[in-house]
Amino acid sequence: MSVIAVLIGCSILVAAGFLAAFLWAVRTGQYDDKYTPSLRILFDDPPAASPRTAEGAKTADGGGAEANETNGGTARGT
Repeated sequence: MSVIAVLIGCSILVAAGFLAAFLWAVRTGQYDDKYTPSLRILFDDPPAASPRTAEGAKTADGGGAEANETNGGTARGT
């Protein structure tokens, strides 16, 4: 029977600790912003730069990928 009293005492202490943590969070403004989290899902994340575009993406003959597009398919425009 004394084990039950110890368990009840421990559970009351744990509950009081959670209540104190909750009250501290409310008083310090942790729950103030209610509007932004609901809109965050609507915005896309900025695209991550692929390693190929970050390094310049040189082709086998030394020209960049943009040279092929602007010069009609040839790397050097000849």
